[in-house]
Amino acid sequence: MTYPTVTVRSLLAVGALALSLTALAVFAALCPAAPFGPTGPTGPTVSFTEYVQPASAASPPFAAILFVPVTWLPVATLNAVVVVGNVLLLALLVRLSWRFAAHRHAPIPLLPTATSVPTPVRFSLPSVPVPVLSWVPVLLCVAVALWLEPVLRTVLFGEIGLALTCVVLWDLTRPDHALGKGFALGVVAGVELAPALFIAYLLLAGRPDAVRAGLTALGSLVGTMLLGALVLPGASLDFWTLRVFETGRAGEGWTSDNQSLQGLFARALHTTEPGVAWAVACVVITFAGLWLARRAVVRKGLETWGILITALTALLVSPVSWSHHWVWCVPLLAVLLAEGRWRTAAAVALVFAARTFRLVPHEGGAELRLPWWQQPLASPYALLGLALLAYVAYRCHAPRTRTATRLRATALAGQLPASNSSASTIR
Repeated sequence: MTYPTVTVRSLLAVGALALSLTALAVFAALCPAAPFGPTGPTGPTVSFTEYVQPASAASPPFAAILFVPVTWLPVATLNAVVVVGNVLLLALLVRLSWRFAAHRHAPIPLLPTATSVPTPVRFSLPSVPVPVLSWVPVLLCVAVALWLEPVLRTVLFGEIGLALTCVVLWDLTRPDHALGKGFALGVVAGVELAPALFIAYLLLAGRPDAVRAGLTALGSLVGTMLLGALVLPGASLDFWTLRVFETGRAGEGWTSDNQSLQGLFARALHTTEPGVAWAVACVVITFAGLWLARRAVVRKGLETWGILITALTALLVSPVSWSHHWVWCVPLLAVLLAEGRWRTAAAVALVFAARTFRLVPHEGGAELRLPWWQQPLASPYALLGLALLAYVAYRCHAPRTRTATRLRATALAGQLPASNSSASTIR
């Protein structure tokens, strides 16, 4: 039997994670609510009580059915389980994010012209071999990622964003021919409605296998609706006919904790009801985001950015995207690092760690009276999401470089030299 070798790097990784967790425990004990304040419907503490569906519930009744087992544990035990579980989920998300970042698809070949050499049309091309990320980098990444604001709030407040993101990322990065691909995505959409946008992405992705996965996800989403109607018929009828259309039910959308377009427009226009301006912006961003996601996959073979753009679009157009919903920052940073964009990754990490939206005034609806120079501080995630959409739009329209052409050629050949692999930059 062989045992893993203890090295200086492994000791440093364990020490960094232990230091990070200790600092997190001290931080939570000394000032559990100071840096955060109210978080909308959940409040600034980790607590679980008997479920009673409130009038402001923003999740379908299926979510209540799914989380019934949490009532079987004492509150103190459940709090500890959720915190430890979220840290483990963060480690899983780091590993999934690296596999996701190293995932590559060549662009879908166009039909051959009269002057081109005929090429067989293959809609599911070989991916770049994904290197196994050892446990040492995982521990280091977890130690750092714990202090990204969306992750930190998820861990301390017992949110489920890490779990949902892990399931979505795992399902979307499975091979196109995998049995039941899309089923888990549909279940997640039955718990939180925003991930349902990924179903539209799969249906528009341009590959028959992706369309099949989208139809599977749509079927499982309908299944969660039927199960909710069977177990909670009254609540299901009320939710799907009335409550689902009430965009203000999840909380005060104008607060700085809301990093969606609704929050950005409400604070910029100094009104609690941004109305038509926000609605039009949501429609435009939804169609633009899905179009960009499809174009990134079909034209450039950037499947990672296609998925990321869909996630960012869902976060932007959702009526309320609390800051802890933006845990997609972890896969985003993994993709930037895998592409060798270190400066951009550092800037993005700074945005998600700075917590600038907590620096602006909050008391007495002060967010509705912010001057122009404080608006970027109050909406950092929404503005970053819009900037990334613009970046992908530029990247999709930019002429293909020699490097991209070479990568496509080697992917079509089914082999990629290690020197050209973006994944080889991190071992």
